[in-house]
Amino acid sequence: MQQQQADVAVVGAGIVGLAMAYKLASKGKKVVLFERNSRAISASIRNFGLVWPIGQRAGKMYQRAMHSRSVWKELAAATGLQCQETGSLHLVYEKDELAVLEEFAAAAPANGFDCQMIAPENIGQYTKAIKTEGLQGALWSPTEMTVNPRQASAAIARHLEEKMNVTVRFNTAVNGISLPYIETKDEKWKVDQVYVCSGADFETLYPAAYAAAPLTKCKLQMMRTIPQPGGWQLGPALCAGLTLAHYASFSDCAALTPLKQRFEQEMPEYVKWGIHLLISQNGAGELTIGDSHEYGPDFEPFDKAFINDLILKYMHTFLEAPAYTIQEQWHGIYPKLTNGATELVMSPEKGVTIVNALSGAGMTLSFGLAEELTAL
Repeated sequence: MQQQQADVAVVGAGIVGLAMAYKLASKGKKVVLFERNSRAISASIRNFGLVWPIGQRAGKMYQRAMHSRSVWKELAAATGLQCQETGSLHLVYEKDELAVLEEFAAAAPANGFDCQMIAPENIGQYTKAIKTEGLQGALWSPTEMTVNPRQASAAIARHLEEKMNVTVRFNTAVNGISLPYIETKDEKWKVDQVYVCSGADFETLYPAAYAAAPLTKCKLQMMRTIPQPGGWQLGPALCAGLTLAHYASFSDCAALTPLKQRFEQEMPEYVKWGIHLLISQNGAGELTIGDSHEYGPDFEPFDKAFINDLILKYMHTFLEAPAYTIQEQWHGIYPKLTNGATELVMSPEKGVTIVNALSGAGMTLSFGLAEELTAL
């Protein structure tokens, strides 16, 4: 078995592992990155590609998101990766939804958010892709960006290998860690430190540590349309009233409590399956639509058609697009903490750090979290 040496090993080439490798290499560390598959194929490619600072709680989490945003721009410039500064619009069609937006917007300057309320008569300056009848108002935020998640992981891994001297080992499972050594089927590496970024795989490395952590898994269902004809553009990423009940940034709004109560009474299936709507558009003109949130230790592999039907039904309450034909449907699974924490960082043994459970916000938060962890 061939023996090699690096300063740090990163296990997992999803977005969390890539972020750790990028930050470590940026600080001069010799890094080896292991991924058991031929490429990232899990949650890191099964998402909207949205960098979504507006959804993060004010303060540390928002700043973490904004740091990630700056890194995405750096990587886009270095790799040619699609990275569109689209901004976002929260659209509301009911008075109680408007009350939440107005409360949030009033506190936004003091909380550090860059956003503003848009009156219905001015919405055309921001998007032509929505139904204006019944629109009560919207919240515009310029900070959101869209990357192509199916291209991003591969592009970043290639950049790490070609430009940052990171050794990348795809199709290579880590069979055991016994510091200072890591073993794969072909190699033995001597390293000083290991970061385990294994996503929804709680069973392969340090299963006892994962079993003791307050973790569950979340299955989300998503769809993608055919390319929109004639170069039609969505413009800002779009969401609507249900999203106000989903993201932590709105959780301190007093007006959110009665809104949630109405959702529970009038839209119980949406609440039960954790459905809210985000819509983004990739460089090919396709719209990505979703999603739902189903929690448990594991899931049947079969998607629920009625969940997709609910998603599309709500989409039609606000989206006005030329083509709605769905060409792809899929699901993703990601880890989520059950204690309300925003990430899982733990050390199962000296020199080993598990970094996981960014709870569906990996694209938004990974680079910021990696900066904090590598600065220690």
